Amino acid sequence: MTLHGVDTVQPMATGTLIFLIIGGAGVAVLAVALLGTELFQFGHPDVDGPVSVEAIAGFTGAFGFGAAIVNELVGGRTPGALAAAVAGGALAAVPTAWVAVRLSRAARTMRTDATPTRNDLVGALGLVVTPVPVDGYGEVRVRVAGQPVKLNARADGPIPVGARVFVVTALSDTSVHVETY
Repeated sequence: MTLHGVDTVQPMATGTLIFLIIGGAGVAVLAVALLGTELFQFGHPDVDGPVSVEAIAGFTGAFGFGAAIVNELVGGRTPGALAAAVAGGALAAVPTAWVAVRLSRAARTMRTDATPTRNDLVGALGLVVTPVPVDGYGEVRVRVAGQPVKLNARADGPIPVGARVFVVTALSDTSVHVETY
């Protein structure tokens, strides 16, 4: 709109503001879902219920922001324009919710390596970092599943710092019996 040769900005339509608030609520629900909080949890804790949180967040966010965009593009001051905005928001929301569900399902069912157990310590090669006495514990650093792990260590005889060792048995999850090699 031009007034005396100066461009003026029209205020945002009330419907657009409401749609933006709905979109913001969807983003807030998504943030809560990403933080691991089980919002809208119905039934068994391991089941998402009839609709997952990610689907609700994706649908609500896309609906709100999509409808706000359409509402501003069509002028959004009449019931017909608001109906067009709602239709545009729904058109954006359905595929977004579907993608959100697919991505969250893929993340939840992603294959990962097995968690190492004390049996994985047996045969590991390592280095003495604290001397191993005859009747006590020292410390060794070994690699388990590619990660360095420091463990308490016993041996049949004394072993000095810097000696190379291998694990003969796992006495517990944090202690081993070692021999030099």
